[in-house]
Amino acid sequence: MTRTWVITGTSRGLGRALAVAAAEAGDRVLATVRTPGSAPEHRNVVEHVLDVRDRAAAREAARRAVAEFGRLDVVVNNAGYGLVGMAEEASEDEARDILETNLLGALWLTQAALPVFREQRSGHVVQISSVGGAGSVPGFGLYSASKWGLEGMSEAIAQEVAEFGVRVSIVEPGGMDTEWATGSMRFATPDPAYDGLRERMFGTTTVPWAATGTGGGTPPAEIAAEILRHVDDPADQRLRVLTGADAPGMVATALSGRLTDYRQDKRFSDAEI
Repeated sequence: MTRTWVITGTSRGLGRALAVAAAEAGDRVLATVRTPGSAPEHRNVVEHVLDVRDRAAAREAARRAVAEFGRLDVVVNNAGYGLVGMAEEASEDEARDILETNLLGALWLTQAALPVFREQRSGHVVQISSVGGAGSVPGFGLYSASKWGLEGMSEAIAQEVAEFGVRVSIVEPGGMDTEWATGSMRFATPDPAYDGLRERMFGTTTVPWAATGTGGGTPPAEIAAEILRHVDDPADQRLRVLTGADAPGMVATALSGRLTDYRQDKRFSDAEI
């Protein structure tokens, strides 16, 4: 069956790669972008301009997908960005904007899709999280807050909609060879009090760093292929899906640190896990 996808943030990086992969597989894609004319060009791709922070606009995107293609099968909440800054350095606007984009933006489109999925008794919500959704490091606290929130919300949604035949997946990519660390990164105004930590973390006290090159890691086309295989396989009912070569090791390190803390409580140490 030819499926209909709505994928947010398709102007570049993983969103673009996934839109192309789904289209090449013969599916139809409503590809959302902030800037008109920036979606990938493909016979199976229809561009839709969307600010994911706009709840009413998210509902319109879902309606258009159904009107354009007759149904809706997969929603991918990919739109988002990173924010570099110690928690003390983030302004109110910076904190609100990353949460409204990375977390609430995903909620609005998910809310828009679920009535369609429930009526069909089928559908798949794919939330693009990160290994930063399993652990956090200095300078990325607000980004991790958005992804931890996305994961907590999505874990609940998965249980809420399972009886309607709706599937939810949380994708946790590791390092990707995209512009995420440069062109898709925002920076809080640095406080010199944190320069020593900044130097240890990033190798420089200068921010923002130059928006050149790519972030290294797994090419987005390979991540997109992994996601497509997961969506294609009804037997793969994982809630959390690791993608990319380094993701398993990064998540294992994050979880190991958490378990070390919990095991200091004798009651947890005696529990079966």
